[in-house]
Amino acid sequence: MTKRFENKVVVVTGGSDGIGLATAKLFAIEGAHVYITGRRQELLAEAVQAIGYGAVGVQGDVSNAADVARLYEQVQRDHQKVDVVFANAGVYQVAPLDAIDDAHFDATFNVNVKGMVFTVQKALPLMAAGSAVVLNGSIAGSKGFPGQSLYNASKAAVRSFARSWTNELKERGIRVNVVAPGGTETRLIRSYLDAQPGVEEALNENVPLGRLGDPNEVARAVLFLASSDSSFVAGHELFVDGGVAAV
Repeated sequence: MTKRFENKVVVVTGGSDGIGLATAKLFAIEGAHVYITGRRQELLAEAVQAIGYGAVGVQGDVSNAADVARLYEQVQRDHQKVDVVFANAGVYQVAPLDAIDDAHFDATFNVNVKGMVFTVQKALPLMAAGSAVVLNGSIAGSKGFPGQSLYNASKAAVRSFARSWTNELKERGIRVNVVAPGGTETRLIRSYLDAQPGVEEALNENVPLGRLGDPNEVARAVLFLASSDSSFVAGHELFVDGGVAAV
């Protein structure tokens, strides 16, 4: 195993489960000092133990700017720098257009859009040239999946952020890219599919590679975008979806 992130400081929001946890584990294995966030303290503590390598968990909600500031205050006290931000925290809700209400809108955009803005903004004072930001998007940002227009739009915003921030941060030498997963085998998706007979088979039929992704497959793409292996990649959206968006 290479040590591309030896002594690098990496922040992963939403690192208690799923793609965030898988990615935090790989960063730690490759030598990083890893900080993860999560809203549920019990799950966060379990994730820190699973990651090992001295990982640190900071409980908080990315939609709360004060929580995000508190995260970076701890990182500053410990290391005085951030080398990589994986802005991963997000929520998914199904709500057809005629059922959308204020609660649906706020829940989706406060985390997926507002939370992402402050996750990156408040890291910038600690980031130097050569640092990298990876945003967790989704193929939903490029598709028109029915019944989830709020989620689709929130992920389209993520794609737009990467374009704008690439231009805004280029003079500072900070690269910004997006990883865009398709259907991925996480605990939450598995519980949904198990409760909906036939849905998984239909889902897989629409994937050229014929299956859901594994969180580690997305995690490896994140590490590529965060490392010097992608030193000439900026403002890019990397689909990790078995070919759904491209074919």
